[in-house]
Amino acid sequence: MLLSSAYCPPISWFALAARDFTLSGDRVIPSAVVLEASENYRKQSYRTRCRIAAAGGVETISVPIFHDAPKMPIRSVRIDYSTPWLVRNERAIDSAYRTSAWFDYYRDSLYNIMESGEESLFEYNLSLIRYFLQKTGIACEISLTDTFVKEAEDDFRYAIDPKKPDTVLRDLGIEKPYFQVFSGKYGFKENLSIMDLLFNEGPDSLSFLKG
Repeated sequence: MLLSSAYCPPISWFALAARDFTLSGDRVIPSAVVLEASENYRKQSYRTRCRIAAAGGVETISVPIFHDAPKMPIRSVRIDYSTPWLVRNERAIDSAYRTSAWFDYYRDSLYNIMESGEESLFEYNLSLIRYFLQKTGIACEISLTDTFVKEAEDDFRYAIDPKKPDTVLRDLGIEKPYFQVFSGKYGFKENLSIMDLLFNEGPDSLSFLKG
């Protein structure tokens, strides 16, 4: 399965990563994800942003980058730390999830990764992806592309995009609600960042992702 890099990716990203993961008895068959590492950076995508359920509704938090050239290889993109974006992001996450059931359990370990100072956007996102795979319980082997191809088998690189409808959860048969802190005020908001599922459902996140 071919997926793109993303910052604290949407739930649909992890639902795909969990699709072929099998756990039965004492046997674990991990899924396999090939992460697109050879594309050019795509603006206004999940590569630098994610969505959370905040007190004021769905909120987007993002990672600023240096725009060094019109077309930048994704592995050359550098994070811009000249503004306090990390403080703002953590405050937004705190505000949105501090009353959720599992936030205190995951907060410090997540923020340790977010505060790593990693300059490469790709490596930063990869560290977060590995963290969320581990915490949701998805056994997944990740490899990276070494060349770019326009089309590939089992290709979901551009199926998960903030600018167009995402039908992944519906197609996998797991389009369903779970508890959210502000659902009483705004109703259930689907396919937010994996943070939303993890902070609200904790170890039960895997049951949701596997249907």
